Amino acid sequence: MKKKAVYPGTFDPVTFGHLDMLNRALTIFDEILIAVAENPRKFPLFSVDERIALIRQVAPSPPPVVSVVGFHSLLVDFVRENDCHVILRGVRAVSDFDYELRMALINQTLARDIETVFLMPSEKYMFITSTMIREVSELGGDLSMFVPGPVERALKEKFSRRHSE
Repeated sequence: MKKKAVYPGTFDPVTFGHLDMLNRALTIFDEILIAVAENPRKFPLFSVDERIALIRQVAPSPPPVVSVVGFHSLLVDFVRENDCHVILRGVRAVSDFDYELRMALINQTLARDIETVFLMPSEKYMFITSTMIREVSELGGDLSMFVPGPVERALKEKFSRRHSE
């Protein structure tokens, strides 16, 4: 039986940290379903479709090993609908762990048959957040060490349109 995990997040935008987590997870799981959350409360820069397209451009493995879809439901429902029993979450710091632990406990209460697995990113990516990447991009900073080329170009285009409005 293949081991499959759901890797949920907003991925706004996808970073080398996300891709590092994905590559490391592929050493444990046979398949990873990247679940891109709508999450309008976070006021995403990119639409769900744009985030999915960017991830598909930079993901290390083709479907079905890595697949990417959007979702806007309760995560445990999405995980079950996709015949999975594992949620993959990244933890960079103690502050992440506090939040992620609470989410894992809620998910465990809602769905005892679904486990949450925490992975730490490689140390060179521990400080990268999508929020910081958006801020650096908006201010015209070099993103080449934080995001793949297609993501950097998409960020530059997005902010150049915003500044010209």
